[in-house]
Amino acid sequence: MSNTSFFPDLHQRNKQHVLMGLPFDFVSMAESASLIEQAVSSKKRCFLSTPNINFTITANEDDAFYQSVAVSDLSVIDGMPLVWLAKMMKLPVKERVAGSDLFQFLSEKKREQPIKVFFFGGESGIAEKAHKQLNIDSAGMVSVGFYDPGFISIEEMSQDNIIQEINDAEPDFLLVALGAKKGQAWIMNNMAKLNAPVISHLGAVINFVAGSVVRAPEKWRKFGLEWLWRIKQEPNLWKRYVKDGWSLSWLLLTKQLPYYFVNKKYKRGMSQDNAVNWQPNTHTLFLAGCFQANNLEKVDALISTMVLANHSQLKIDLSGVSYIDSTFMARLLTLQGKLNLAGCDLIVLNPKQKIKRLMSLAGVLKRFKVISG
Repeated sequence: MSNTSFFPDLHQRNKQHVLMGLPFDFVSMAESASLIEQAVSSKKRCFLSTPNINFTITANEDDAFYQSVAVSDLSVIDGMPLVWLAKMMKLPVKERVAGSDLFQFLSEKKREQPIKVFFFGGESGIAEKAHKQLNIDSAGMVSVGFYDPGFISIEEMSQDNIIQEINDAEPDFLLVALGAKKGQAWIMNNMAKLNAPVISHLGAVINFVAGSVVRAPEKWRKFGLEWLWRIKQEPNLWKRYVKDGWSLSWLLLTKQLPYYFVNKKYKRGMSQDNAVNWQPNTHTLFLAGCFQANNLEKVDALISTMVLANHSQLKIDLSGVSYIDSTFMARLLTLQGKLNLAGCDLIVLNPKQKIKRLMSLAGVLKRFKVISG
């Protein structure tokens, strides 16, 4: 399996936007499934993240957790409140793509070569139950193994013999269930050593497949009440939901809603003109004009062919930039994630005050080293 990303060029993320400080791919369920199937058939890496409200709040509070989303090859919206928020922000969200729905969608689709799944994690005995049940129920998937590491550290569950056992099973889809923070950290720690094309932390899915937890009825999910159903089944979750609800409200009032109105004001009357200039001797990308979803071809092509190929520190001079939208900010976050994986930095130079304000309210300014002239 090639550890080359299934999405090597940033222009392939043309449906990406920033929401609540995270880059999301606004794709449908069918599009997401197709991308995963293509990754499986091409044997190229697709690190799938499915942020819901808890995931999003945690990423805003934990830099390492945020980084795991920034480097993901596919990051979809798993949570109706996020879908509603995206629609309120006039972003082109298509639908909720819950990890459990996506896994079920892939599982129910009959194919000549079933997707080979490996279950890693879960509570004691759950991975084995999921392994057996998938092989009974699924038309499009087959479980080729499972491993329950128990309650040990990330380092202990990253030993060579454990990674080798997973690789020897030759899975197409490695499903990790260790709790979101620990699961994302384990994936980041071992991604380069794992051979599965598709890797994702889907904590609740292993329980649904095993039958140990019953998922909320479709109407509950449609109206965003799945959290209430989960509290009914797992009462200890109520504290998490209260904390997440408070944190979400605070971010809405102090960041997301102000961003909506400021962005609307700054965008008014902007032209589509822009200019891009790469100076390889200083590793600096000079940008001028307006950068938004419908005019990023030049900067995407230059970044893909010149900047990422050099694997070195990158400076982006924004002194001549008059406006950037959520798609361009998502580009910057994704680019920074790719550079960080290569041990490099992205430095933002000389942004105008209104650009800094947009980036700050969108929740992305804090992700960059900013130097003003």
